[in-house]
Amino acid sequence: MNRSVRCIVSIVSLLVLFSCAAPGGSENSLVLIKTSLGDIKIRLFDSTPIHRDNFIKLVNMGFYEGVLFHRVIKDFMIQAGDASTRTGLTKQQLDTLNTYTIPAEFRREYYHKKGAIAAAREGNEVNPGMRSSGTQFYIVQGTRFTEPELKTIEARVNSNVKQTLFSRLMKDIADSARLSGKPLQESEVQERASLKMFDYLTTKVDLKFTDSQIKDYETIGGVPRLDGAYTVFGEVVEGLDVVDRIASVKTDSSDKPLSDVRIIKMKLVAK
Repeated sequence: MNRSVRCIVSIVSLLVLFSCAAPGGSENSLVLIKTSLGDIKIRLFDSTPIHRDNFIKLVNMGFYEGVLFHRVIKDFMIQAGDASTRTGLTKQQLDTLNTYTIPAEFRREYYHKKGAIAAAREGNEVNPGMRSSGTQFYIVQGTRFTEPELKTIEARVNSNVKQTLFSRLMKDIADSARLSGKPLQESEVQERASLKMFDYLTTKVDLKFTDSQIKDYETIGGVPRLDGAYTVFGEVVEGLDVVDRIASVKTDSSDKPLSDVRIIKMKLVAK
């Protein structure tokens, strides 16, 4: 068994024991991603410590060595971290790596401008808590927007957030009642969810793009429609040209590059 596969086996063994107190912090927040098309340096945000420490743990264990950028969409993003894109793992190890998740860490000051690093996740229908994939991440390329376009997106994002919340409330209330042995009729579930939704609407403020967001989305670009739905936990500090290079490769109908774009190595680097 080679060193990298031993590292992955160690990761699988440690997932059950994973703690948010894993080594991290500002002194360990820069990561160099060496890819087959060039180097990208990223900074991890200390204000998303669960994602930061999880990512650092995987980097230190060599998980990302040999992993492909398996989903690439020009003017949108480049995605990597799928354990099935590397060799030497058993089905059980793959299942564990590809299904473990961590809690969302949404922060309004972090958004999907070009170069943002965010965690991939499953859709709301199967993942109402919007938990992040433990291993898969994406780097935003995006495109530029006008201020009127951003106002339209802002309204759509707020609508989507409310719809997602209401669906989650419905599920949580129905599940809780069923587990208590006193299942509710759908109309009763809707009534209780509506009351909780009313509380939310009267106490929470809608997402509103800040002046900084508007400026970034107008000048460097990004993907504003993803704000509030996926956890942004870092940003590119060097190598945006490499992100553009990867985003421009030819892909098949499933958005998989026709020629492999591989992560050769990741390592923590000094500031």
